[in-house]
Amino acid sequence: MDGQPRLLDQVREQIRLRHYSIRTERVYCEWVKRFIRFPRYRHPVEMGAAEVEAFLSDLAVRGNVSASTQNQALSALLFLYKQVLKLELAWLGEVVRAKKPSRLPVVLSIQEVQQILAQLQGEIWLMASLLYGSGMRLMEVVRLRVKDVDFGRKEIIVRDGKGMKDRVTILPQRLVEPLKQHLQLVRATHNAELRAERGDVYLPDALARKYPRAPWEWAWQYVFPAAALSIDPRSGKTRRHHFDEKRIQRHFKLAVRAADIEKLATPHTLRHSFATHLLGSGQDIRTVQELLGHSDVKTTMIYTHVLNRGRLGVLSPLDRA
Repeated sequence: MDGQPRLLDQVREQIRLRHYSIRTERVYCEWVKRFIRFPRYRHPVEMGAAEVEAFLSDLAVRGNVSASTQNQALSALLFLYKQVLKLELAWLGEVVRAKKPSRLPVVLSIQEVQQILAQLQGEIWLMASLLYGSGMRLMEVVRLRVKDVDFGRKEIIVRDGKGMKDRVTILPQRLVEPLKQHLQLVRATHNAELRAERGDVYLPDALARKYPRAPWEWAWQYVFPAAALSIDPRSGKTRRHHFDEKRIQRHFKLAVRAADIEKLATPHTLRHSFATHLLGSGQDIRTVQELLGHSDVKTTMIYTHVLNRGRLGVLSPLDRA
C-alpha cells in the first residue's frame, strides 16, 4: 500500500518498541526475509499454517538445522504475525515447536578451569574469571555497566538478562582489586573522550529520553568497552560500544587448546561449571537457581546430574569390592 512502511521496517519498529537487542532484530529480520523468499516471494498475509510448517520442515530436512535454530525461526514468524501484522490467527497456536534433545551440559573441573584461566591475560582473563566466578552469561558480562557493580556488597546486578529479567549475583572477592584497577583505566579513557566532546554510550530509547545526559555519565559506561569507536547501526552515531564477545570466544578456544583439555568447552561452559561447583560444595539449589536467573528450579536441577559424586551419591559396586 502507498505510504505503508516496508514490512522489514515494520518488524524493526516493533522490535525497537519492545527494546529487544540489535542481535534479535537482525536475526528476526533475516528469518522473515527467508520465509518470504521460500515460497517464491509471497507476502506473509497470503500464507498460513501450511506454509509455516513447510518452511520449518525444509529447515530441518534440507537445511539440517538444530531444534533450537528451528524454534528461533518459529519465534520470528510468530512475532511477525502477532506483533507486526496484528493477525490473531487460530493456526498460530497449532504450529508445533521442535523438541530439543535433552543433553547434559559440558562441565569443567576446578583444576581445568584454573588451567584455562592461566592461559588468558588482561581483560580477557578478567571477563572469563567473571563468567566462572559469578555465573553470568557471556552477553551479560560484555553489557555490564559501571553502576551495576557494587564493590561494597560484593554484588553484581544483571540487567535485562534472559527473559528481560533483572537479578543479583556475586562478585568474587578475588576479582575486586583487578576489577577496580581495570575500571581506573576505563575511566581515564572515558575522561579523555569527554574532553574530546565524545564519551556517550548506547542507552535504550526510553532511558535516553528520560535521562538525556545519562549517555555521557560515568555510571552508565560499559565496564568492558570496545577498543575502538564504531557506528551505531540504529542511530548512525559514532560511539564506543561494548567489548566484542567474539574475541572472548576466540581467545577461550585457544586457551582450551593450550591447556590440552579435550572437552568441547566454550565461555558458556564456565557458567555451567559455576553452578555445578556450587552445588558440589553443598550450596542450596534454590540459591543457585536465583544466582543463575532460572525461572524454574527444574532447569537448575540438570546440574545435579553432572556432579562428581553423582546425583544420588551412588558408589559403583565395583568400587565396594
